[in-house]
Amino acid sequence: MTKTSAALGRIQPSATLAMSARVTALKAAGVDVIGLSAGEPDFDTPDFVKEAGIAAIRSGQTKYTDVDGTAALKDAVALKFKRDNGLIYERGQISVNSGGKHTLFNALVATVEAGDEVIIPAPYWVSYPDIVNFAGGTPVFIEGPAAQGYKITPAQLDAAITPRTKWVMLNSPSNPSGAAYSADELKALGEVLLRHPHVLVMTDDMYEHVWYAPSPFATIAQVCPDLYERTLTVNGCSKAFSMTGWRIGFAGGPQWIIKAMAKLQSQSTSNPCSISQAAAAAALTGDQEFLEERNAAFRKRRDMVVAMLNDAPGLSCPTPEGAFYVYPDASGVIGKTTPKGVKIDSDEALIGYFLDEAKVAAVHGAAFGLSPAFRISYATSDELLKKACTRIQEACAALK
Repeated sequence: MTKTSAALGRIQPSATLAMSARVTALKAAGVDVIGLSAGEPDFDTPDFVKEAGIAAIRSGQTKYTDVDGTAALKDAVALKFKRDNGLIYERGQISVNSGGKHTLFNALVATVEAGDEVIIPAPYWVSYPDIVNFAGGTPVFIEGPAAQGYKITPAQLDAAITPRTKWVMLNSPSNPSGAAYSADELKALGEVLLRHPHVLVMTDDMYEHVWYAPSPFATIAQVCPDLYERTLTVNGCSKAFSMTGWRIGFAGGPQWIIKAMAKLQSQSTSNPCSISQAAAAAALTGDQEFLEERNAAFRKRRDMVVAMLNDAPGLSCPTPEGAFYVYPDASGVIGKTTPKGVKIDSDEALIGYFLDEAKVAAVHGAAFGLSPAFRISYATSDELLKKACTRIQEACAALK
């Protein structure tokens, strides 16, 4: 009898990827389903980035590279951090990986041991706790409810820190809620962390350029320089540059963590794709003006989706400050019954009802650690979003 490892037994399949696979299967079967579960921009990779990848192929850049990134890409990442965040990193402080998830995985698996605690604000991206569990650590959750704008407070953070705390993970703008911490809010959290010098800080800034708040984007090592030496600043090309399939993530941080990540990567994936690295270098150093145009399109979609979901009976949808997700509170529909007599007793039951009856795919809030709610990605066309939200309105109105 075969048996998988204990580490594998500590994790669950990704709920977001599972729903995306289900949508693909339904579409293949001819079902008119609208998939709003995937966190993937519908915009194409910019042409100048594609051309850089093509040029890399034609010039023979198809061999192994340094394990954690080419010098050219590390220099491009350093330029990005300095230009956008005012952070200075040398090559030895930069890690390049096969996507942002790989960056997070490397950092946690390389540093977390049994007994270590990792503080994760909820709602959270589905992979955070599973990676901690895989590494043998213990996720410690702090709930940031809708009433707090889906953010945690300094008092909550202070209360959650123990002598066993290894990391605090921050994600702004957030997947799944779109909540974004201002510079002042980050400073307040930073003041707490300064009182606990044994705690490392990991900030996931993947949605940095999908930003709607009136104040500029800020990251914690930028506004709290005293935390620089124990902060890993994670980012990547997937969202801003529509390069999800190219699989390039990166981080800047303490050299000892970067070296540990490279050691792990040397025995797992080795280097990220050489072609993708060349394209990513072009993305980070090239013209950034297109980001504003795409941001404007996302903002327009956000406003339409928020308005339409707030018109759905029983739903309450806060207005996100970044990313391309909404996270409606579904408290008003829990306990109701569908036209077929099925009781909606959880947010998982609700999104099952949406999928079966409204033919709209979303992801249930329990997967993100805060219920009752659900996540919708509005990174698709205005037409499909309007149709999907209309279907959700009708489905909610049919509940009794």
